[in-house]
Amino acid sequence: MSPALLMLLLYVALQLGVGVIVSRRIRNENDYLVAGRSLGPLLATASVFATWFGAETCVGAAGQVYAEGPSAVSADPFGYGLCLLLMGALLAGPLWRRGTVTLADLFRDRYSPAVERTVALLIIPGSLLWAAAQIRAFGTVVGLAADLSPEAGMGIAIVIVLAYTATGGMLADAYTDVLQGVVLIGGLVVLLVVALPDLGAVLEPANTAATPTSPEPGAGFLTTLNDWAIPVLGSLFAQELVMRMSSARSATLARRATMGAGAIYLVVGVIPVMLGLLGRTVVPGLDQADAVLPAVTRHYLGELGFLVLSGALVSAILSTVDSALLACGSLVAHNLLPASVRQRDDRTALRVARVSVVGLGLLAYGLAHGSESVHGLVQEASAFGSAGVFVIGTLALTGRVGGPAAALTALGLGAGSWLLFAHGLGSPVAYLWSLLCAAAGYAMVALIEHRRVASQA
Repeated sequence: MSPALLMLLLYVALQLGVGVIVSRRIRNENDYLVAGRSLGPLLATASVFATWFGAETCVGAAGQVYAEGPSAVSADPFGYGLCLLLMGALLAGPLWRRGTVTLADLFRDRYSPAVERTVALLIIPGSLLWAAAQIRAFGTVVGLAADLSPEAGMGIAIVIVLAYTATGGMLADAYTDVLQGVVLIGGLVVLLVVALPDLGAVLEPANTAATPTSPEPGAGFLTTLNDWAIPVLGSLFAQELVMRMSSARSATLARRATMGAGAIYLVVGVIPVMLGLLGRTVVPGLDQADAVLPAVTRHYLGELGFLVLSGALVSAILSTVDSALLACGSLVAHNLLPASVRQRDDRTALRVARVSVVGLGLLAYGLAHGSESVHGLVQEASAFGSAGVFVIGTLALTGRVGGPAAALTALGLGAGSWLLFAHGLGSPVAYLWSLLCAAAGYAMVALIEHRRVASQA
């Protein structure tokens, strides 16, 4: 075994040890999924920040700007950072006060159990794609550190991910989030300072040389709007984020922690983008664009600095994939498992959640093998099924117009139109079409429902 791989495994072993220790405090589903709603300011903020500060920010965004130039970056860190700020300002408080464990709980209470289960079935594929993105990034970093193929790196990654996630749950995740956040942010700042002289020379010519692809006449604004809508609106009602926010010990803390995490995310998330841009000059010609951040780290900080930052990066990715798999497991155990089974005893739902995490983690591993980039997986995760969820989620929190039929129509049209326009027709504004179809379907059925009730009065 290479010294680099040994060091990374020791780093991960520390996190696994925390998971084992904390797992002794887990007594029921609530402890496992939302840390018993016990997180204070530091743990809550670090936990929300870690939800997305992993593969997409450090690997995907850096790789995207390396491959396509600065004009290609919108989703990360800016779109997802804005999403966190909006979540904190508008949704964190109301959702926490409702006592939601999963996002589907909101739709059961507002609409019906049928809508609850439909939302769960739509959210799970997106969370699996998100987990697959993290596993692919995990494999890339491990492969570079240990001189292995990405496939071998992903094989190591899935074993570690499943052991960590099935053991510790959200509470263990929160404790390790603080450690990995400090090390990762510190490492990125040190790397930025060391690379600053070269970065200053690169920024201006890069901005003038990188020209975005010319859109069709009249389509530029809508294409840009579509690219921003996916991370902002598509992730606003993300189960991963709802679970982290719900783990705070009060509604006020949930709001403040989410907004604070969003602000930190925007500031720190710019660093990988800048380093990816620098990589176009200092490490040109990489076979894998997603490998640019580790390559730049090795170029400036040497082997030791590379290993330290790689360990922190693996830790961050581990935390993010943990969120995605916990989201899937929570939806299966809390919303798809029949209530008669779930309420039999506290341990039953907990066991189902853990078994679901393992099974769905293996499925995410398969998706990671079939993908070409981290960024592509994350985009699909944010877009699939989320248009209908955004429409009915917004209306569930703001009014009482529309019932179960309107909600199911919006969910079906949102998911179906995304598949049609994105994968069937290749439209550059597929997500906007899916939002429009979901909203129009909800409005029409809600109007029919209203007229029916009025005629019967």
